[in-house]
Amino acid sequence: MSDDLDEFERKILRELQRDASQTTAEIAEKVGLSPSPCWRRIDRLEREGYITRRVAIVDRRKVGLNAHIFAQVKLNAHGRANLDEFGKTIRAFPEVLDAYVLMGTVDFMLRIVARDIEAYERFFFDKLSQLPGVQEINSTVALSEIKSTVALPI
Repeated sequence: MSDDLDEFERKILRELQRDASQTTAEIAEKVGLSPSPCWRRIDRLEREGYITRRVAIVDRRKVGLNAHIFAQVKLNAHGRANLDEFGKTIRAFPEVLDAYVLMGTVDFMLRIVARDIEAYERFFFDKLSQLPGVQEINSTVALSEIKSTVALPI
């Protein structure tokens, strides 16, 4: 854990991860500070990049995105030479929530959502498998979600 953060800042980050819609006064009360020093610490955490953004977390099923897929993508030699190009293209697909470059037998791990399996099939055949350099894609459909969080263990 970073030594640049004191215990108040760690508490502030935990509170913001739990609910970023809280007011500074509410956070200050929970972490044991007055509002002004709490606001200054939040401002510093944002300026220094500890807090990169504040968002609403939407339940994918409530908005009709019922299929949750993990795809392992292996690129051919030409594709591996152009990882940046593949990554740039993947970032433009709204269906891809997360993309990781891996070390090992596959090159990328993608987390993808779609309305249903048929919608994923269209995405797979019309977009993902058509990308230059793609050699192989192994898709795994998640049946249920046991844990999902964006909160870091601070």
